[in-house]
Amino acid sequence: MEQQIDGFTVQHLPIITAYAKKIGVVDVINTLITTQMAIDPGTVILGMILDTLTGRSPLYRLDEFFENQDTELLLGKEIDPLLFSDYTVGRVLDRIHDYGAMKVFSEIARRALGNFNIDCHHVSFDTTSISVQGDYDLYSADSSLNETVKIVHGHSKDHRPDLKQFLVKMLCVDRTIPIFGNTEDGNASDKTINNEVLSSISRYMAENGIKKNGFVYIADSAMVTKRNLEAIGDDIRFISRLPANFGECSSLIKKAIVADDWRELGKLSDTVETKKRPAAVYKSWETQAVIRGKAYRAVVVHSSAHDKRRQKRIDRELEREHIDLSKQIIALSKEEFFCQADAEKAAENMKKATHQFYTPVTQVIEIPKYKRGRPKKDGTRSVDRIMYGIRAELKETDAVAALKEESGCFVLISNVPSKGPNQYSSYDILRAYKDQYGIEQNFGFLKNTPIVNAIFLKKAERIEVLALILLLSLLIWRLIEYNMRRYAKENDRDLPGWKRRRTDKPTAFMLMTRFQYLLILKIGHRRQLGKPLSKIQLEYLRALGLKSTIFTTPGG
Repeated sequence: MEQQIDGFTVQHLPIITAYAKKIGVVDVINTLITTQMAIDPGTVILGMILDTLTGRSPLYRLDEFFENQDTELLLGKEIDPLLFSDYTVGRVLDRIHDYGAMKVFSEIARRALGNFNIDCHHVSFDTTSISVQGDYDLYSADSSLNETVKIVHGHSKDHRPDLKQFLVKMLCVDRTIPIFGNTEDGNASDKTINNEVLSSISRYMAENGIKKNGFVYIADSAMVTKRNLEAIGDDIRFISRLPANFGECSSLIKKAIVADDWRELGKLSDTVETKKRPAAVYKSWETQAVIRGKAYRAVVVHSSAHDKRRQKRIDRELEREHIDLSKQIIALSKEEFFCQADAEKAAENMKKATHQFYTPVTQVIEIPKYKRGRPKKDGTRSVDRIMYGIRAELKETDAVAALKEESGCFVLISNVPSKGPNQYSSYDILRAYKDQYGIEQNFGFLKNTPIVNAIFLKKAERIEVLALILLLSLLIWRLIEYNMRRYAKENDRDLPGWKRRRTDKPTAFMLMTRFQYLLILKIGHRRQLGKPLSKIQLEYLRALGLKSTIFTTPGG
């Protein structure tokens, strides 16, 4: 009897399944959400995560995605792809919304923190907007009767004010690993959202076994408001950036430049710098800032990579004054004076005029006026009288250098101690704040996924569950990256990177490309690799703590 032979390009998906199992995605969801459908909700969500992390198809073609997949290998049991219909998926999303999408995520994230022993001392917070198309008011329940996220026009961080949007807020630890997330109304204020998070973060962290003084809350300048600082009090340690529109910000920067007592901090970037993209070099000056009658540590930081927006503004101001003075110089150079004293007085008046960035450097010159007639045979001409003129050029003032230095400065404020067992130096404060860039990378992940751009979820309630899918996908993606880097650090060895180079900062995308064409042959009920795993593939699996059987044995 001939056995049926099928081939599946499973790529890196068995790795995703293995990590989803490590943090209990299916088990947690099935425990919290019960249904009577032919397919359990945990498996539906796992299927959506797998689809999301292939970057191939939008949600409304989920059944098509699984038509060409080994469902038994990826989902733990053989499932008819037709079970992933829009109707079934929609019902699962509704049930999860009724229970609370973020309750589900918090439980799974809590397991991840415990299973992988992740450092939670730095907690970064930020929000981003996700634009959508469609009239959600036609499909959603009456918003006055529930707490469903409102999909409306608001300040678009995607620069798409023409589209409606919702916000995603996120708390991350160890730079990029999300431990909390939720959706917010499309026109919600970052300042208000910060206040809500600050009101509950201590309780949330305590649930994960971390006391108030055991973590530092890191957020951007939207956090620094009167209400938020009151919410922080003396209980929550924080690091944030002082908004530029605060008078204290400009004052502190000017004081730092006048003091000129910088502490060199060097480079913070771990990436390889190039001639076109050199790494920024930092220096700091520390003092105190008094805000609303309370004193905080203030670290004025100067970066060699000047803030581009500020630099453009300064360049415009310099150009404006240079053009204005140049016109005056041209007009003055055309004037002639009968006596030297008058010319010197005019030159002095020009120098006395108010100029911030340029000082006219003037010179009085003699302008001979010759008598009529031809020159003499020796080429000389008889001088009738001497007139006087002014020549000038522009020289930058010291204010220009100071202004350019100011443009590269920003102010960090914090209440973390400078002495004692939990002390932070200026370098530590800057390093912790700059690590918040990891959360920006996470937002790039959320926005770059086809699942977002093809939202078939006409109900705003289902948008909230979409955020759960995205956050779970992101959590698994970052855990894979986290474990590879921890393996490299603990074993003092690098892993394969781009272009046959090795790196101690491998990314999940690097790993994905290495398994891009991995083929599994299914002969009857037995599976085998199309060809043996390469040395590089085996090295990645070892770093992840996985066996090669995940590609040939369901649940292996």
